[in-house]
Amino acid sequence: MNKVTHRAMSALIVAAILFAGLGVYLVRFAIHGGEWATFAANNNFYTSGMLAAGTLTDRYGTILANADGDVHEYAADGNVRRAVYHAVGDYSGHVGTGAIIAFSSKLVGYNPVTGTYGADAGGKQIALSLDSGLCATAQQALMGRKGMVLVSNYQTGEILVMTSSPTLDPAVENAEPPDGSYINRCLNAKFTPGSIFKLVTAAAAIENIPDLEERTFTCNGSLNVAGVVINCSGYHGTQTFEDAMANSCNCAFAEIALELGGKTLESYVRDYGFTSAQKLDSISTMAGSFTRDADGAPGLAWSGIGQYEDLVCPYSMLRYVSAIACGGTLREPTLLLDHKNGKTDLLDADTANKLRDLMSYNVQAHYGAWNFPGLNICAKTGTAEVGDGTSHAWFTGFLLDDAHPYAFVVLVENGGGGLGVAGPVANAVLQEAVTR
Repeated sequence: MNKVTHRAMSALIVAAILFAGLGVYLVRFAIHGGEWATFAANNNFYTSGMLAAGTLTDRYGTILANADGDVHEYAADGNVRRAVYHAVGDYSGHVGTGAIIAFSSKLVGYNPVTGTYGADAGGKQIALSLDSGLCATAQQALMGRKGMVLVSNYQTGEILVMTSSPTLDPAVENAEPPDGSYINRCLNAKFTPGSIFKLVTAAAAIENIPDLEERTFTCNGSLNVAGVVINCSGYHGTQTFEDAMANSCNCAFAEIALELGGKTLESYVRDYGFTSAQKLDSISTMAGSFTRDADGAPGLAWSGIGQYEDLVCPYSMLRYVSAIACGGTLREPTLLLDHKNGKTDLLDADTANKLRDLMSYNVQAHYGAWNFPGLNICAKTGTAEVGDGTSHAWFTGFLLDDAHPYAFVVLVENGGGGLGVAGPVANAVLQEAVTR
């Protein structure tokens, strides 16, 4: 009797293990089935390691990439090919975050129930949210300089512009591609943010300094923190918090960072997603970094103004300003047309609205609305010193315009001043965007 019981228990254990294994397989199949079916070694869907089926278009139907067996084509317009290169990728796989790789299972028509259409069926046509003509405008505005431009509709999350420079033409053999041309600076790079980071410090100040709106800050051109001099861009005298933001006053924001303390500031950077890798659909983005120096230390003061060891991925900044524009709630961005990702409550609504007002005041009081004619723009500049005598030029923000709800991030590496260098790039792109 004991032998029968023992054998029955053994059979039940084996059955339980088998069912558990089947359960694990089914879960993994649901999550990774598309990747398995479209693995590059699968000769049904790849020819010489290149995807053999499917078509990518922009939001207006312009073909951006098409595969038909061993024939691979890109956009007919060379300017478009170069402008969308990093967003689309190439069939050789040089850009790992491109749509050709990211959406390969969609392109071959993978379905977890019915399987795949197969290369001989031509795959599927996938429409990206990109406006390829607007991407070309952005690439032209960069004028060959290293940098990037991102523009999204913050109400739908759809990305209209994703362009990175230097770039190349995937339809042309490139024996010696430009250095860094395979890097999508929008998603897979991180940079010293400079004063655009003051938007993060400001949010922490709004929520943790009770008398912030009644307080004044004095700027005499520099601030001594434990023997280290923090220089400002000017002598701003006595100013309100609102004017300190418009003046992008290093002295005021260094004081604010020291008052907040490293633990508080670090928590805001983390909670807003700047130190984490994000997901754009199925594409992983670069995580930023923030080093917390001791309370009262010069490094903490510098980090509050976007220097020290602060590093930000442009995509993370796009998420942040998009959330500000939407009253704190972020519609997660997407590269797919007519597709809506979930929502994230990134900021407190009151904080987001105060930041929006500050960014509007920046333009009216300091940047000059005439530099952006016809645009109701809320923005923050950044001139990020990078230690080699040059500065990255940043310009980020959004339009307060229900008909054109666009958020944007512009970076020109080693370009100089944010307003004078990155501002015109943003203006050129947005002026065309509102006419389309």
